[in-house]
Amino acid sequence: MVTLKIDGRELQVEADSTVLEAALQAGVKIPTLCNLKDINKIGACRMCLVEDARSGKLQASCALPVSEGLEIITNSAKVLNARRAVLELILSDHDRSCLTCKRNQTCELQALADELGVTEIPFEGEFIPRTIDEASPSVVRDNNKCILCRRCVAACSKIQCINAIGMQNRGFRTEVGTPFATSLGETDCINCGQCITACPTGALTEKDATAEVWAALADPNKFVIIQPAPAVRVAIGEEFGMPIGTSSTGKLAAALRRLGADRVFDVDFGADLTIMEEGTELLDRIQNGGVLPMITSCSPGWVKYCEHFQKDFIPNLSSCKSPNQMQGAITKTYFAQQQGLDPKNIFVVSVMPCTAKKFEISRPEMGRDSYRDVDANLTTRELARMLRQASIDYMNLPDEAFDDVLGDSTGAAVIFGVTGGVMEAALRTVADILEGKDLQQIEYTAVRGIDNIKEATVTIAGTEIRVAVAHGTGNAGKLLDRVRKGECSYHFIEVMGCPGGCVTGGGQPLVNARTRYEIDPKLARAKAAYACDEALPLRKSHQNPSIQKLYAEFLGKPGSHKAHELLHTSYVER
Repeated sequence: MVTLKIDGRELQVEADSTVLEAALQAGVKIPTLCNLKDINKIGACRMCLVEDARSGKLQASCALPVSEGLEIITNSAKVLNARRAVLELILSDHDRSCLTCKRNQTCELQALADELGVTEIPFEGEFIPRTIDEASPSVVRDNNKCILCRRCVAACSKIQCINAIGMQNRGFRTEVGTPFATSLGETDCINCGQCITACPTGALTEKDATAEVWAALADPNKFVIIQPAPAVRVAIGEEFGMPIGTSSTGKLAAALRRLGADRVFDVDFGADLTIMEEGTELLDRIQNGGVLPMITSCSPGWVKYCEHFQKDFIPNLSSCKSPNQMQGAITKTYFAQQQGLDPKNIFVVSVMPCTAKKFEISRPEMGRDSYRDVDANLTTRELARMLRQASIDYMNLPDEAFDDVLGDSTGAAVIFGVTGGVMEAALRTVADILEGKDLQQIEYTAVRGIDNIKEATVTIAGTEIRVAVAHGTGNAGKLLDRVRKGECSYHFIEVMGCPGGCVTGGGQPLVNARTRYEIDPKLARAKAAYACDEALPLRKSHQNPSIQKLYAEFLGKPGSHKAHELLHTSYVER
């Protein structure tokens, strides 16, 4: 431990702390822009300047290590004037069209300008107009709003290990760019959107699909179905003032109904369906000499990463479509037949925690007979914007249920959005099948938590099944390297493209840098998902009566020819 003083107050902190971390521990708030917990602390923006009381020097607190006897002043006139000058310089080269920016009122730069009392910009420096890159199906880049904090670069390179973006040029012409100045859509970007969640301004946003959805809702010839993913219910409330990690399943169903949907289904049904197909596929591979380890394929960011960077593992990918695409396929076949609807007139809107889903729905294999499985994908943030535009009072909505039959689900489906959740849901069903009975021990805690890589061996009916879980493509790459070198072997691996899983996907409500030091959204939202699971009467996918009905009336059995035709696919090298 090290003893130091901050604003005259003596405190002890761990020796490897920074001054910024020590100040936060003491309840002293220091403004930041480039700093992002566990991702970026490089002192680039200079907003976190503090004064060394002994030397009078100003230093960036996020990169300044604590030392014995250090005395720091965080609010002297010298400090405050320097911070304000730094912020004014950043704003002098910034597109200040705040009122029409998606990040209006959630922009960290905007909040700091208000906090520091910036009312005018005294610097009339040159402004270089930048091209807006909209060619990606998922992510829009607007460098006119970039402040060069490098948080997006750190998320892409250090956490996801993709390196689709990086710093280019020098001096006043420095910018975040792509290799050879191509569009982001032409790079190896996996569309995960972690750069968006890291960005403090509107420089990075999701590709907007709200106009397309509004048009479908207004079209009398369209039968509009809206279906949210498991992770949406434990996060969307944050957009309306609920604490991080609050579940609002009933309000979500009610809101979608009031938005004008003809049916409100639940992708949790698709998650249960995925377990039926994926569990059957796993057992078939184990028992009949298939390619092992089998790796989950429900995360489109991870799948695209595999297609780009881990091509030799493509045969290991489960042939199952994601729950989102399975749900769309069943909606436009089984549901359409039940209701006497032409699939071409059904418009399926998915609400996803994920920006990569925008890419996924456009994949040529995700549809048939000239129509798509899913027509439009909204992020959680986009849905929140639509609800505000429609003046829907989310907080005061009653709890309502999703529509039958494709709105019924189990607890196993709810935890799909959490790292380790797909694995646990699959084990619950596989264990019952192998043991031939309804097992009461269904919580596989060894695959829970946010450790980068989790491993477990589960003995079922005398058979040892070795499993592993990784979240974030950087961790997935490390795990697969070990498998490739023969350092470990598994039967089943779950990979989610985003750190923490879908609960902290690229389309979820944004959490600013200061709040991330106080609350870990990965943990808070996961806790809410597990609570939803525990509260449901049925917690195993194969016990869902609507899933049983679907197989009895339409698909036959898991892994049938019809199931493969509609619910399975293949992947390609990129």
